[in-house]
Amino acid sequence: MAVSKSRMPSIRWALLFLVLFVHTCNGFYLPGSYMHTYSKEQNITTKVNSLTSIETELPFSYYSLPYCKPPGGIKKMAENLGELLMGDEIESSAYRFRMNVNETVYLCTTNPLNEHEVKLLKQRTRDLYQVNMILDNLPAMRYAYQNGVKIQWTGFPVGYTPPNSKDDYIINHLKFRVLIHEYEGSGVQIIGTGEEGLGVVSEADKKKASGYEIVGFEVYPCSIKHDPDTMSKKAMYSPIAAVSCPTDLEKYQIIREQERVSFTYEVEFVTSDIRWPSRWDAYLKMEGARVHWFSILNSLMVIFFLAGIVFVIFLRTVRRDLTRYEELDKEAQAQMNEELSGWKLVVGDVFREPDHSKLLCVMVGDGVQITGMSVVTIVFAAFGFMSPASRGNLLTGMIILYLFLGIIAGYVAVRMWRTIKGTSEGWRSVSWFVACFFPGIVFVILTILNFMLWGSNSTGAIPISLYFVLFSLWFCISVPLTLLGGFLGTRAEVIQYPVRTNQIPREIPARKYPSWLLVLGAGTLPFGTLFIELFFILSSIWLGRFYYVFGFLLIVLLLLVVVCAEVSVVLTYMHLCVEDWRWWWKAFFASGSVALYVFLYSINYLVFDLQSLSGPVSASLYLGYSLIMATAIMLSTGTIGFLMSFYFVHYLFSSVKID
Repeated sequence: MAVSKSRMPSIRWALLFLVLFVHTCNGFYLPGSYMHTYSKEQNITTKVNSLTSIETELPFSYYSLPYCKPPGGIKKMAENLGELLMGDEIESSAYRFRMNVNETVYLCTTNPLNEHEVKLLKQRTRDLYQVNMILDNLPAMRYAYQNGVKIQWTGFPVGYTPPNSKDDYIINHLKFRVLIHEYEGSGVQIIGTGEEGLGVVSEADKKKASGYEIVGFEVYPCSIKHDPDTMSKKAMYSPIAAVSCPTDLEKYQIIREQERVSFTYEVEFVTSDIRWPSRWDAYLKMEGARVHWFSILNSLMVIFFLAGIVFVIFLRTVRRDLTRYEELDKEAQAQMNEELSGWKLVVGDVFREPDHSKLLCVMVGDGVQITGMSVVTIVFAAFGFMSPASRGNLLTGMIILYLFLGIIAGYVAVRMWRTIKGTSEGWRSVSWFVACFFPGIVFVILTILNFMLWGSNSTGAIPISLYFVLFSLWFCISVPLTLLGGFLGTRAEVIQYPVRTNQIPREIPARKYPSWLLVLGAGTLPFGTLFIELFFILSSIWLGRFYYVFGFLLIVLLLLVVVCAEVSVVLTYMHLCVEDWRWWWKAFFASGSVALYVFLYSINYLVFDLQSLSGPVSASLYLGYSLIMATAIMLSTGTIGFLMSFYFVHYLFSSVKID
């Protein structure tokens, strides 16, 4: 009771501080963007992003097509590192609205289309390119019906091609439906905890915050043939009569040479009950929740199965052998040493230095770095710190985390190197290899893909200036931290082997089948825990869907770690039982071989789910990114399995008292 009384003043001070903070702070949203309120008839500007297509996966600039340009000229918006790497090119748009004013407006009329423009428009239309517009940080949403089912898409098509027709028609009239919510500040009010974070608006902001919030942005596109001579006499943003979308193809605006295309749009503001923190719910509706739970239950079954095997190994086999051995007197132990079988025979070779030990240390170091980056990123995303409103933040956060986790990679790699070699000599070389190995693989693949994208004039190509930025970040942050981690690794305590290694290596008995077959087959178990979630991730990347079920992904990641550890331990024990003391690399690839199945599944996804993907550049782009993903998964899962197996072998032979 005395303790609770002593804590009361501190609690009161904390509450007082919180009240004062709430009364004095401005509204904030963490993470994501600030809430923006608009007064009636206030001008609202829209932005356009790169044109995208699930047919080619090659983004192109919006103004590469003959669209209307804003009166003040095209302005490029500030973009973060993640947006630049994803090929986003956000620019100002000619479309502008006035808050809560419904109107139909003329935009512009193009010059007669030339051969190049017609060819480009037809190609973009046939490749199903989508125009991506943004209003108040919300992407334009389009609803359509397929086989009686209502589906939603972000963006709208460049044009329309009727079935079995050689003609193409451009989308030149847009009907926008802007959902708004009237907001009036009233004292201190908790807005909510939607996908864009927690919001607080104080009494001081009441007048400033009062107005209309934009909570939805829908677009309904159509093609209309206007009279260009009549339309071109109008000024930009002149009001015109209401327009109805035609159903007859003859009234559509065809794409052909010397045609002049007039662009118009109408906007309708609709009052909605949706609050600002919940406005992303329409984009992030989680579909297939049962499938995610099925994936998790499937993983749990695999874990329990493997846990049972590990339980048998430890309690029934290893413990039984060790207990029997410890109960014998010295003479009986000496006699038993001559009759040893199985894993006890390789006691003098189990810690013998493996082949290519430096490469193993480097891969383990990089694996620790990638695993740490993945876990921290997914944890932050699962708790809502990676808002879809902040485009590119997920990729930017991953890159920054990877750079700073270099210190852990260097430490683990050098400490493992000292454990294997028994000396710190060569630690600088190991640290440099850790800093260069995985980034070097990524650099080579991205450079090859970048040359292809440059040849296609795609906005997905990484600019030379961004290459220098990435190189500077790597050289100035990752490399020094990796070397610092390596230096700390030389100062750390060496992991002492529990048994001595014989000078002459023991001969490994011949086997009927190669041990690598068992290692490769072991990768199917971790893959079984991963492949369902992998389908959703690939769909979000290549089909333009939002992926925001990071809670499920976090659970799957934790289950994957457990399965990788169990699989590697079981296979290591099986190899030791047949007197195969070369367990180091096999422990790494027992769990790391899951990457092979991930890459094969990616090819399967390309063939059967991305059938519309066209052209060698698009296929090369897909396979290149899939190869980077598979390499990262191999290093991460292989490291988890290896470290667990190392601990298992160290624990196992530390219990054996054989001279």
